[in-house]
Amino acid sequence: MNEFGYIPHTAADRKAMLETLGIERVETLFADIPEEIRLQGGLPLQKAMSELDLMRHLQRLADKNQHLGKVIGFLGAGAYEHYQPSVVDAIISRSEFYTSYTPYQPEMSQGLLQATFEYQSMIAELTGMDLANASMYDGPTAFGEAGLVACAHTRRNRLLVADSVHPEYCAVLETYAAGQGVEIGYIEQKNGCLDMNALTAQLNDSIAGVLIQYPNFFGAVEDVRQIAEAAHAAGALLIVNTYPIALGLLEAPGQLGADIVVAEGQSLGNAIAYGGPYLGIMAAKQALMRKLPGRIVGQTKDQQGRRGFVLTLQAREQHIRREKATSNICSNQSLCAIAATVFLAYMGKQGMRELALQNYHKAHYLKQSLVQLPGVEALFTSPFFNEFVIRLPQPVASVQKRLLDQGFLFGYDLGKSHPQLGDAVLLNATEVRTKDEMDAMVEALREVLA
Repeated sequence: MNEFGYIPHTAADRKAMLETLGIERVETLFADIPEEIRLQGGLPLQKAMSELDLMRHLQRLADKNQHLGKVIGFLGAGAYEHYQPSVVDAIISRSEFYTSYTPYQPEMSQGLLQATFEYQSMIAELTGMDLANASMYDGPTAFGEAGLVACAHTRRNRLLVADSVHPEYCAVLETYAAGQGVEIGYIEQKNGCLDMNALTAQLNDSIAGVLIQYPNFFGAVEDVRQIAEAAHAAGALLIVNTYPIALGLLEAPGQLGADIVVAEGQSLGNAIAYGGPYLGIMAAKQALMRKLPGRIVGQTKDQQGRRGFVLTLQAREQHIRREKATSNICSNQSLCAIAATVFLAYMGKQGMRELALQNYHKAHYLKQSLVQLPGVEALFTSPFFNEFVIRLPQPVASVQKRLLDQGFLFGYDLGKSHPQLGDAVLLNATEVRTKDEMDAMVEALREVLA
């Protein structure tokens, strides 16, 4: 321990290492670095604190955060406040899950392999697809990977993306595409949903895939079947980014013609946690199985006929010839995936439907209450799930600030990503919001707008 903190090496340790290396001073290790660009003097660090003082200091820093234990949230836009049943933490806190390592060897722990297999099975059923891979990093990167799968499968290099897709997902896709020589075109929205006329005008035999969101970034429910028919007629794949909770009520994308379904799995038993860690979901039709990134766990039998699980497909260059690799996905976010598995098993089919219905009805109640306020109007009339857009008679940022002072996290300012929508705000209501909370926010907004 020195004045800056805990350093484990004693003076005797350092002397022994220097003698082993045959040098007298640590600085000799950096002789190849020009002296003018080396750090001169010591690091500008504060003096070390005791453990008690450090804990108090960290608590003071944490108290500066506006978290969902202190404010009532109506912000969704990709990360959603849902109830986490206590059974989720009880299971994933078990050491065999909590300390599990990303599976690389096909014969690794049967417990983790079975949990991953169950995860894949549930995701495939929820999305209406033939199969799912082990989870990926998060929703946006799964979206980007799906675009590359479409290009590899069709041997085309252009993607069409709905303007109603989350802008951050689009940004990640653009990053993926830039490194692979893939071109991206956007299809404008009409009444909050993809404009079918604009889509058909751009579809041709160079398009590898059409990428949409269901429900989309504005909360509206896209006509997936119609979009799928148009994409397939042009020989393109349909990639659908979805919201797992909504699938308790809406028809599964796979039943509507989707070829690849991706999603952010945070809403399935994982906390918002200031943005992560989350898990990316990817499910697909059978024909795309060998094109998927990540890994797939399969079920088999051993020589004694006993049920067993094995890491079946691994598409990373670590396992196969580099030119055949589909990605460099290294982690399968196994702990977050197990949390999602426990959540889905606990909720069951009826529980997921009830959860989705609560989200749907509470969001519709909130919207109906808001549009009764003077100057507040609904921006779109398309059907929606638990998110919707309203336009305010005042700048969104100032309204958000005044409501935050009263303890309400008032949605997402769409002017940040869609300036053409003017003073519009995207609001969300999940099952955790009560009628009293929603009524209180509406009344607070009434006073702010007065």
